[in-house]
Amino acid sequence: MQVKICGITTIKTAQAAVDAGADFIGFVFAASKRRVSKQQARAIAEIIPPKVKKVGVFVNETTEVIEEIAEHVGLDYVQLHGDETPELVESLKIPVIKAFQITSKGDLTKLDHYKCDYFLLDSPAGKYRGGNGEVFDWSLTRKLPALNGKLILAGGLHADNVSEAIAEVSPEAVDVSSGVETDGSKDEAKIYAFIQAAKSTREEG
Repeated sequence: MQVKICGITTIKTAQAAVDAGADFIGFVFAASKRRVSKQQARAIAEIIPPKVKKVGVFVNETTEVIEEIAEHVGLDYVQLHGDETPELVESLKIPVIKAFQITSKGDLTKLDHYKCDYFLLDSPAGKYRGGNGEVFDWSLTRKLPALNGKLILAGGLHADNVSEAIAEVSPEAVDVSSGVETDGSKDEAKIYAFIQAAKSTREEG
């Protein structure tokens, strides 16, 4: 089971996530309390080993800005969390994770229109797109064989429910941000606990 720790804002937290076994580190370049500049992200990215993939999160950004930041930081993936069109996704030169807010079974039909490397299923948007700490109805994801190997599950995950989520949805990876925070800041102990819980689930199964 692969794990993405999103909303990283410091070198110290990034190093803790890497040491704990994270597979993806996420930087937010959209409106968020976890937003970082491309300069901050680049400084953090320099300590991340190549085996850990760097992801930039964008919301309704232009192709030019996405690609410029991706090159500056050295991103491996861009995660699009807004209303980006299938055409924009296909125009990008960098691998794409497209996020979708899931409120009903009908929301899943949108996935058919996109060609991307991963589909990220998240809870409905709150103040910001993503990182709101709410779960959605995981049973809606049943019978999604076309996503086999390309599904990332997000939305309200934490160390105490990630095993259940993995058992229900069978994602390729799980994504967490607020679920590994204490008082709005990343908590290294929670990061470690979450990664251990997620990775032990697949081993048991």
